Amino acid sequence: MSTPYPFTAIVGQDDLRLGLLLNAVSPAVGGVLVRGEKGTAKSTAVRALAALMPQVSVVPGCRFSCDPVSPDPACPDGPHEDVSGVSRPARTVELPVGASEDRLVGALDIERALSEGVKAFEPGLLADAHRGILYVDEVNLLHDHLVDLLLDAAAMGASYVEREGVSVRHAARFLLVGTMNPEEGELRPQLLDRFGLTVEVAASRETDQRVEVVRRRLAYEDDPAAFAARWADEEARLRARIVAARALLPEVRLGDKALRQIAATCAAFEVDGMRADIVMARTATALAAWAGRTDVLAEDVRQAALLALPHRRRRNPFDAPGLDEDKLDDTLEENGGGDEDPEPDGPGDGGGDGGGGGLPPRGDGPDTPPPPADSADDTPGRPESEPPGPAPSVPGQGGEQQPVRAGEPFRTKMLSVPGLGEGAAGRRSRARTEHGRTTGARRPQGALTKLHLAATVRAAAPHQRARGRSGRGLVVRRDDLRQATREGREGNLVLFVVDASGSMAARQRMGAVKGAVLSLLMDAYQRRDKVGLITFRGRDAELALPPTSSVDAAAARLETLPTGGRTPVAAGLLKAHDVLRVERLRDPSRRALLVVVTDGRATGGPDPVALAARAARLHAAEGTASVVVDCESGPVRLGLAASLAGELGGTAVTLDELRAESIAGLVKDVRGAGPGNSDRRAA
Repeated sequence: MSTPYPFTAIVGQDDLRLGLLLNAVSPAVGGVLVRGEKGTAKSTAVRALAALMPQVSVVPGCRFSCDPVSPDPACPDGPHEDVSGVSRPARTVELPVGASEDRLVGALDIERALSEGVKAFEPGLLADAHRGILYVDEVNLLHDHLVDLLLDAAAMGASYVEREGVSVRHAARFLLVGTMNPEEGELRPQLLDRFGLTVEVAASRETDQRVEVVRRRLAYEDDPAAFAARWADEEARLRARIVAARALLPEVRLGDKALRQIAATCAAFEVDGMRADIVMARTATALAAWAGRTDVLAEDVRQAALLALPHRRRRNPFDAPGLDEDKLDDTLEENGGGDEDPEPDGPGDGGGDGGGGGLPPRGDGPDTPPPPADSADDTPGRPESEPPGPAPSVPGQGGEQQPVRAGEPFRTKMLSVPGLGEGAAGRRSRARTEHGRTTGARRPQGALTKLHLAATVRAAAPHQRARGRSGRGLVVRRDDLRQATREGREGNLVLFVVDASGSMAARQRMGAVKGAVLSLLMDAYQRRDKVGLITFRGRDAELALPPTSSVDAAAARLETLPTGGRTPVAAGLLKAHDVLRVERLRDPSRRALLVVVTDGRATGGPDPVALAARAARLHAAEGTASVVVDCESGPVRLGLAASLAGELGGTAVTLDELRAESIAGLVKDVRGAGPGNSDRRAA
């Protein structure tokens, strides 16, 4: 639809709106990451913000949106001297998840650069977003190297393109907004830290509010222009307030008391580095300007902490972002929070929504819904000290025991799939990638992205006399260009098949087993893998978690995993075979690593050991890379897990050997049997 949904018509989601507006007031805050379930107006709010941004004055014809008052002296389209500016709306540029590096930062015409010595540069999305909004939907699915480039440009206010000794720089200052659904996978903690603010959004459980959301959305879809006209006055007032806050921002005073509160809060919550302190200071200043004041108050510091710190406190990939508000209040009180605050002396009166952390105005009409319920009350979490409840009983699975807690996780040794793949970028197995060490050259297929200079010169050299070369320059034709082939790492599908039978509960081994699986899940998170979880016990196997990028979901399923009953190893392996068959059709380039966690004691049914061996040979015949984590313990060991690994054509490791710090060696490439295993998909 050509008419965007009005920002002021969004129901509830106060934290989301406030985080966006603070960045509109002060882009130096560093952007905002919006986390939440699907259908919570994340994208709607970001796109609606563009209509509220003040217009920008640009140099006519400049592809990099230079400000005529202070043009960028290094602008590739410059120099710009004594030019009159033209006004245009601020842009909202969307970065697709599948974008290439050249689409993001721009591309050089390598052929002209080599043959003519000119910097023929085609700007990318970072140039388009300069002095506007850069929006990345599903930022957690964006390739890591693109996220690094994006956040570096946001931090430095400039984009650099370096290709074979040719360098181009241009200004790139924008309001960075990312949205993500945590169910589809998390961002790495170091990338989370690069976003200034993070807000959590969830659908309201309040009936009246949900009714109002549907009512407004239907009215908008029936007649977008008429609906937008109803909210035009509210939009104009909010736009004027943003302009006023921007003008007031340089006059806001961040006093020593507020600075001490900021530093004490960051220290109390043990956040890493100093970025949190700086972001909190900028956010508190923006909050004061938004409220129409020139002094930062304790309430501004508190609101800034709630927006800037939760995502910086994650010590473990599976820790949910959050902040202890009681601890926050105590810290502020101990560092001057009880002192009398100065009276506001800015244009605002400090009342209504003008206080620190003031929220964007709501509609004044009778259809305005009540404030959203506290999401913490809507979906209460189980306290850490409370043990998980008993799992529901399953017919035919006698002797079921309650779930046990996972043991302490540890750093695991590297497990990788053999051969050379071509899957999604990650950090596990060798693969042909766009980034990594150069291993050779080939003719480009499509647009040239990574030039192999030596190979290009070698291709062009024999033809210089025939091409009439007379000067010092090399005469280069398109046919001479060579693309560099590079080797890096890919992410894999790590499918866990976990034995949850009664034998695994013997000698209280399940806690250690869960700790080992949790450790492997943490490793999969860091290596950007997809994961799946199959459990088997009693008479059958269950796909507890279909393959997903959300390692958190697998950890949650593991926590509630009960044990008991017989050991249907064959059922677990057959279920894994079905899952992998479907995943190969969905994503042929992503190679799989099968991790079977068991003591190997197959029971139940006629000749269960032979059935398990037959199921294992199905995986071996298809060349599936596999490893068996042998959970057998005690003085007498039967070695059944090692036999199972042999049938799979894989490797068997004990729980002790899995630890990275153990003395025992571990083969890094997990060998799969069968023809075509080593380069079956890479060829």
